Amino acid sequence: MISKHSIDLPQRIIIGEDILDNIGEQVLQIFNKGKSVLILTGPNVYNKYFNKVKESLEDKGFSVSYKIAGSPTVDYALSLSEEVSKDRFDILLGLGGGRSIDLAKYIAMNLEKNFISVPTAASHDGITSPFVTLRGFDRFHSKPAKPPKLILIDVNVILSAPRRYNVAGFGDLIGKYTSVLDWRLAHKLKGEYYADYAASLALMSARHVSSYAKEIGVGSKDGIRVLLEALVSSGVAMCIAGSSRPASGSEHLFAHALEMISKNPPLHGEAVGVGTIMMSYLHGKDWKKIRNLLKTVGAPVNAKELGVSEEEIIQSLVKSVSIRPERYTILGETGLNEKAAEDLAKNTLVI
Repeated sequence: MISKHSIDLPQRIIIGEDILDNIGEQVLQIFNKGKSVLILTGPNVYNKYFNKVKESLEDKGFSVSYKIAGSPTVDYALSLSEEVSKDRFDILLGLGGGRSIDLAKYIAMNLEKNFISVPTAASHDGITSPFVTLRGFDRFHSKPAKPPKLILIDVNVILSAPRRYNVAGFGDLIGKYTSVLDWRLAHKLKGEYYADYAASLALMSARHVSSYAKEIGVGSKDGIRVLLEALVSSGVAMCIAGSSRPASGSEHLFAHALEMISKNPPLHGEAVGVGTIMMSYLHGKDWKKIRNLLKTVGAPVNAKELGVSEEEIIQSLVKSVSIRPERYTILGETGLNEKAAEDLAKNTLVI
């Protein structure tokens, strides 16, 4: 029998300039007047954009309250979910980077509230996806949620974000080259469900940004728009697949392990990019091409540029397979020992 799963997609996605200036009108087109909105945001984004968003929403009849997002952990998400459950609101709006959007997405799922995603940086594809990544006690937890009902992306806001965040988004997208290979491998060796259309969509996202690497690297408006559209496309691929498989494979396992182990963890997309170099090597693909693409955009390609130690790279490679043992990848079921991990990192110039 053919397995079945539900495909939940965003109702509307809007990408353009000066979106925050009329965010109230955009929200009003989806939701009725008189609704209450709870905005979850970070302290820096609050200072920079909250009043503009609040005024625009209130101008269209919405009542607005807010919470400042804390650490993206399972415990904090559950605690904040319980705290805001006592508040009266109809819509939860995540305004900011990955932390604010993931926490808002998780709480909206828990409390069965409508969720709006308003990213202020293009650092990863969580702006669209139906999954959240939270830190647990001993490993990262990827939790299923629902995709945003409405996604509003202001290109000018993204352009004003630190360049490093948008470059990290490029690294996250480059990871689709190996995540799809891992998914195919799991399908062939373990009989796992594989959706060719979702895989193709994820790969198209990686290929599209690859052809705009120079433009994304210099932060041109055209390049950033391509980056944003590719991040949205990757998130939709996960919606269609019903899992994070099209967008998350061995390169993400490495990235999550490094984020846990490192004393000075890099941005998620930065770690994914370096992980993609090494996992491409294991898959027998052109890892030098991946490395050159990352160098073109100005992303880290080795331990020194990531700001981590060589030993942290090696230990992260060893730990990777334990991050999600149920997810079969090129790392196999037992993963790499220290010698194999060191050889891999050296052969790909990561250390």
